[in-house]
Amino acid sequence: MKTRLFVFVLALLFSVSSAFAAKPLGDGPVFVQEFNGQMDFVKGRLLQLAEAMPDAKYTWTPGEGVRTVGEVYVHAAEANYYLIAVMKGEKPGSDQEKGTTDKKTALSMLEKSFDAVKDAASKLTEADLNREVEAFGMKFSLRNFMITILNHNHEHLGQSIAYARMNGVTPPWSKKGE
Repeated sequence: MKTRLFVFVLALLFSVSSAFAAKPLGDGPVFVQEFNGQMDFVKGRLLQLAEAMPDAKYTWTPGEGVRTVGEVYVHAAEANYYLIAVMKGEKPGSDQEKGTTDKKTALSMLEKSFDAVKDAASKLTEADLNREVEAFGMKFSLRNFMITILNHNHEHLGQSIAYARMNGVTPPWSKKGE
């Protein structure tokens, strides 16, 4: 049993890492290229799952005071815009539509936010990545803060997977035979 689990985890890690390694490196810092590859991966999964969730479930929440399905996607988009402001050295704020839970708006915001992050990140230099930034009352290198936001997106991908499964929706990439 432990051997099968080990082999499964090893195969999973190899398949994810080889997907990013197979892409040729272009211009700019290697970190930015790898970061954008990881953002493309989480964007793809979040958008697939957001598409798979029925419109009527966008207001579903597992409990009082917990974000709804739609609010999770909007929150992830807003965090991406926060990252862009930090990248540009601007004061983070949000002019996004707070409290929006409808599927069409949430999907649009999510997709646009990932595209905007990738565009902003592509303009960064090695010096930019090493620049100290302040966010959430803490100081980070910009590179470290970018990793924090990437992790944040993965956190909400996991949350969205749980929400989907609680509502009888199977993530599209995990269906048998695919």
